[in-house]
Amino acid sequence: MLLGAHEGIAGGVSKAFARAEADGADCVQIFTRNARGWTAKPLEDEEVSAFQREARRSRLPVAAHSSYLINCASADRDIRKKSWQALADELGRCERLGIPALIFHPGSHESEAEGIRLVGEAMTRALAQVPGKARLLVETTAGQGACLGWRFEHLEAIRQAVPGPARRRVGVCVDTCHVHSAGYDLGTDEGYAATLGELDRTVGLANVRAFHLNDSKKPRGCRVDRHEHIGEGTLGLDPFRRLVNDARFAETPGFVETDSRWKENIEVLRGLVRR
Repeated sequence: MLLGAHEGIAGGVSKAFARAEADGADCVQIFTRNARGWTAKPLEDEEVSAFQREARRSRLPVAAHSSYLINCASADRDIRKKSWQALADELGRCERLGIPALIFHPGSHESEAEGIRLVGEAMTRALAQVPGKARLLVETTAGQGACLGWRFEHLEAIRQAVPGPARRRVGVCVDTCHVHSAGYDLGTDEGYAATLGELDRTVGLANVRAFHLNDSKKPRGCRVDRHEHIGEGTLGLDPFRRLVNDARFAETPGFVETDSRWKENIEVLRGLVRR
């Protein structure tokens, strides 16, 4: 597995590569705009060129994470409209920068079926508005409240809600903290095999394009999303040891999303790799 972290973009998106290198990363995840606001100024040509130069220089694979405000399944029409516009805008920013994947949370709706339909429509529109290669990756969630995406079946239903050839541009990002909190077992050899087997049967491992590598402050099945540093939470080190040594994900990026200590967390993960 390629090991990296979510790096800051203060001073411009191109600055993330040097920060990732300083943290010893193999890959990097970024925001392409303010993650806590609906509006963002367009990318300047100079910054796009600088980003692409840094990407070529560092040769670090990169992914983007969407704004936390986006809720494509919202029952509130105003929020839904803003979310759909923001998803398309962020996908367009990825396409312009040359970032191959935009990771986003599917959102929440009291009706699972209706929520899945709305997310599928949002994705279908965004992909139509932004032709190209950039993919949308639906992230697993912990299942708080009415959140969608805490079951693998949700993820596949969302993928299937995107019709025809556009579905080839839809994949999945698996967050270790989220699947643990959702009730999936990564803590034993048998549980890991069963969980990955279920993921393969529903979504298909070929559609897993990224991982978020986070320990959890809360116990398995709590359906609460609280990240912890690697090995310091209720997951412990064993699930991460299994993942980083799983040959099926040798070329898949895994991003640490703790609130700090990225270099330390990457070193802990790298220390689990069998030589």
